Amino acid sequence: MKQVVFRGIIVISLLSLGLISCDGRKTGSAEGQKITINFDQFSGSGDNEVYLKQMIDLYTAANPNVSVKLQSYGFADYFMQLTAKVSAGRAPDAFELNYENFVAYAKNGSLLPLDDLIGSGDIAASVYNKMALSAFSTNGTQYGLPNSFSNVVLIYNKNLFDRAGLAYPNDDWTWADAMAAAKAIRALGDGIFGYYQPLSFTEFYKTAAQNNGGFLSADGKRFTINSPANVETVAYLVDMQRASNVMPTPEQLGGMGDWDLFKAGRLGMIVTGIWAFPDFTRDCDFAWDIAVEPGNKRKATHFFSNGYVINKNSPVAAEAAKFIAFISSNQEAVKIRLDAAWELPPVVDDDVIAQYKAKTPPANREAVFKSLASLVTPPVVSQFSQLQDIVAKHLNEAASGSVSPAEALANMEAELTETIDPGK
Repeated sequence: MKQVVFRGIIVISLLSLGLISCDGRKTGSAEGQKITINFDQFSGSGDNEVYLKQMIDLYTAANPNVSVKLQSYGFADYFMQLTAKVSAGRAPDAFELNYENFVAYAKNGSLLPLDDLIGSGDIAASVYNKMALSAFSTNGTQYGLPNSFSNVVLIYNKNLFDRAGLAYPNDDWTWADAMAAAKAIRALGDGIFGYYQPLSFTEFYKTAAQNNGGFLSADGKRFTINSPANVETVAYLVDMQRASNVMPTPEQLGGMGDWDLFKAGRLGMIVTGIWAFPDFTRDCDFAWDIAVEPGNKRKATHFFSNGYVINKNSPVAAEAAKFIAFISSNQEAVKIRLDAAWELPPVVDDDVIAQYKAKTPPANREAVFKSLASLVTPPVVSQFSQLQDIVAKHLNEAASGSVSPAEALANMEAELTETIDPGK
């Protein structure tokens, strides 16, 4: 995986952004016309909505003929709502997609291509992180602009490491290092646990990559999940809970979430996203820091990105394109995102990165950027939701002990091969 390199920022001149019709042709200026943009999104819901509204207010202040009708949903409900709207022909003018679900929307013809805007210079592609920008293109066509990206790190409780007499994690740690420390922390008491990394679709594809495993053949046309490397990976994840018990069982959690366990001071290490930083800063009354996530045969960490896209049939597609460019890359909007510690802005700007690194905790924010050298993405297929569901079902069976890791992966590959054509 190429290392993502941050260089200078080229500011978009939004005033020069030409208007286009829904089929991509330029039209005249809409200045003076009253325009309403219907905008649906999920990542700015909850605590982050106040910051998103600040970004929107910046845009409407500069464009007084425009109003933005914001509709926010939690992630759990978002795609159900969006699918219903698209199916009924009521898709919003601009909306948010994550990387994993983007391809299905691009392939079904729902999205406006942005290449004419980029080709004419109306949107400066160079302002965006290259990997984040490319996440929202398919078959050579750009359909979206990234609004954020993020990765996953190892977050650890320094107090529990001190109590166990352990050296703090470093960026070169392996699975073996992590499990040795986790067992020592687990030994501190019945209610204290060493490690948390759920056996889920998202964790499995990433952890498999750390062990040189994977989901698909090199040509992407067939599933290769039932491999020795993947069996070893599932066994590693299952054993945290069922063998060493460094990770709590659902019964031991008693309804408590993994973040809550960490914030309660009862968890030594948690593998989770950098979006946890604001919560942990606010709620942890102990010292904590981060390191690059441990690997086995190599390092690998998640790449997550969310992007904004335009409904191909929107009657205000031109203004909606200006709007998403502004809130994803305008310097003032980027500063709002930074101040909120709301994931990483998708722009390439040394000043932005310096501001992000200067915020504490965690002190070792450099680990966020070291992790960018080892990013891996999930297998993206049109039937992505089915893929997730099938993988999760068989992982749950392995986690419960009803089947062995080898049996779970054999069953998983058989069902995937029968159900999904990854080459489509």
